[in-house]
Amino acid sequence: MKFNSQLNNLKLLYNFFLFLALINIFFSTGKSHAKTFSINDIEISTPFEINFNKNEIIDKGFAEAFDELILSIVQSKDQIKLKNTSINQIKGMIETFSIKEEKFVDEVYYLTLNVSFNKKTVFNLLETKNIFPSLPLKKNLLFIPVVVDQNKNQVSMFSENKLFTNWNLNNKKYNLLNYVLPTQDLDDFSLIKKNINNLETYDFKEIISKYNIDDHIIMIVFKSNHKVTVFNKIFFNKKNNFKNLSFNELNFNNEEEMLKFIDNLKLVYEDLWKLQNQINTSVMLPLNISIDNSNNIKVNKFEKILSNMDLIYNFSIYKFDNQNNFYKVIFNGTPDKFLEVMNYHNYDFEIKNKIWVLNDKS
Repeated sequence: MKFNSQLNNLKLLYNFFLFLALINIFFSTGKSHAKTFSINDIEISTPFEINFNKNEIIDKGFAEAFDELILSIVQSKDQIKLKNTSINQIKGMIETFSIKEEKFVDEVYYLTLNVSFNKKTVFNLLETKNIFPSLPLKKNLLFIPVVVDQNKNQVSMFSENKLFTNWNLNNKKYNLLNYVLPTQDLDDFSLIKKNINNLETYDFKEIISKYNIDDHIIMIVFKSNHKVTVFNKIFFNKKNNFKNLSFNELNFNNEEEMLKFIDNLKLVYEDLWKLQNQINTSVMLPLNISIDNSNNIKVNKFEKILSNMDLIYNFSIYKFDNQNNFYKVIFNGTPDKFLEVMNYHNYDFEIKNKIWVLNDKS
């Protein structure tokens, strides 16, 4: 009798763990299929006329939302490949949408849309075009623009520098980089002026150290008559990049030319930032991961991290027992990159018999 009682208790305990595992399967892993890119506050307006068609206006909003998404995750050299994407293709990638606001004012119809695109279907489209997307990561950076007039051997910064005063006037919604301009400091100006003849090798540490921002761009513009050379010191993700650009016939006193010049430079910086965060969707790294299922909160936390990670193509539970859940994870990257990303979330792994056993350092 005692043996039967113990056996029944073991069965009850196993059934309990089985129940928990089933809950994890049916109520948490499904989130991996709901990953989306959210594009909000798309504003459309059109005159309210006899042939007014609300569905056509909404379709126009979908097209604008798709354009904004592409501008934020695809480098400029590849964006032209998606110009002819049909509205039916775009609608096929939409997970959900909502009308945030609509109104009629003076016989004009105004519509504001929020649109969510399914990441997997977007990535599949880009892969057919041989386009590698990038993570749409926003970044604050310190931006120091310096203009050197080589004809007069003069340097300009801050308010007397038109690049400084105009730089943040024409920001776009899809821009990922947020430029923090330095405060107007006479000591900083004196340092720059003192090093006017060696600005390309000067490290700017005295200025950068005043700001609690790791990433930065030092842009030095050398102008001679209408010819302009731009030397860029770009520091992203603890890596230095140097880029030289040349422009002809640029008139700094022409506002239109100045704004176009700024837009061109921002495009270069945005592309470089996207390159740093590129996803290689052609790489499908299969990983078998084991996690202790005794703590349902930690299991849900782990699955939530996988669901929200852009580099995770897919994941699912392929088996479980009374101690562990076993996941099949498809990762768009190398094993080292996976370890780097998971370490950011305080996870590390021990490989046993080709199974990546998860350790939680939190």
